[in-house]
Parts: sequence; C-alpha cells; structure tokens
Amino acid sequence: MTVGTRQVVLWRHGRTAWNVAGRVQGSSDIPLDDVGRQQARDAGEQLALLRPSRIISSDLSRALETAETLGAITGVEVETDQRFREMSFGVREGLTWKQAWQQYPAEMEAWVNGDETQIPGSETHQMAGERFAEGLHEKLDEREDRVTVIVAHGGVLRAGACAFLGLPLEFWHTFGGLNNCSWSVLEQTRHEDWMQWRLTEWNSGTLPLPVLSDDEPDDADE
Repeated sequence: MTVGTRQVVLWRHGRTAWNVAGRVQGSSDIPLDDVGRQQARDAGEQLALLRPSRIISSDLSRALETAETLGAITGVEVETDQRFREMSFGVREGLTWKQAWQQYPAEMEAWVNGDETQIPGSETHQMAGERFAEGLHEKLDEREDRVTVIVAHGGVLRAGACAFLGLPLEFWHTFGGLNNCSWSVLEQTRHEDWMQWRLTEWNSGTLPLPVLSDDEPDDADE
C-alpha cells in the first residue's frame, strides 16, 4: 500500500536577451526579457494548479523573477539558495559558441572531448550537479512538502537531477537540454517498506498526470 507521494518540480527560468543571442550566461546575472516574463506568467498559471507549498530559487535574477511570478500567483513566499545557481562557464560567459571557439580553441577542444577543467574559471557538470543535489537533499530533509518547486537554470538542473538520482556520470549527457520555462518532475513514492525517487517528467510544458501502467504500484487499496 502506498503511504505517500512527494513531487519536486524542477523549473527553468524564462527567456533572456542572451538566450536569444546565443551567449553563454552561466553565473552572470542576466534578467528576463519581455518574452521571458510572459513565459513565466503562462507557466506559473499552470504550475499553480499543483498547489505547491514551497518555492525555492537560484538567487540569480532571471530565476528569481520567474519564481516570484509563481509565488505571486500561489501566495507562497520564495526562498533562495545559491547552490541552485547556474554552473559557472568561466571565460566563456558572454560569448557565443563561435566566439568561444575563436578565442579559446584548445580549451574548447578539450571541453567537447570531455575535459571540462581547461576553461579558465569554469565548473564541471559534476561539480555543479553535486552542489545542486546537496542543496536539494538538504531542503527536502528540512520539511515534508507534497509539492516543492525549484527554479533554476538549464545546465545545473540537468546535472543536478542526474546527481540527485545517483545516475552514473557517463549517462548525464544522454539527457536533452531544457527549454525556457519548461519543467521536469521528480517523484518520491513511499510504501510501507521502501522509498524511491524517480524521474517522471522531463522538459515538459504540461502538468504531470497519473501513470496508468501494468508495472506501476497498485494504489487502489489506499
């Protein structure tokens, strides 16, 4: 018999001018543009239907403004945590992909071949994923919320979800990128004798619905 279910919604911020220009943002504090603010309002109206009781955001303004849009709709106060910031891309920040290759060809060659330590000032995906996962575990241990929304950034959300679930590092690249204001969902199902976190939505723009499947636990006796 199922004892209870918790959901964590991992929500990426809305669009920015640097997104449109193809410039790497990373830890740079770039605000939403007008389209991004509308994306946050539209997505916020949907996510409010889940009735989240906790909203935690990166402290960078593009994530925080996105989170505060949902907070205004739901009446839930937004908390911030620097561990949910985007991963730092060091000297690549502010540059397009083409510009980064022009200015740092050897470092970019190493980066695309799996050595992420050669870009001056940058984090690796593993470093960012581990700090995000540490923060998420800590927040979830603090209190029991049925629905928690974490508002952050594409790179750290992808790495953080993989680290949180304990997936081997070599599989992290198999997860696709996240669209602006799309979300992913982690779900913890607790039964009498076991507890498990699973990924139930990825890069979604629709609310999670119950899964009707032969290999899912039968909750009919609740």
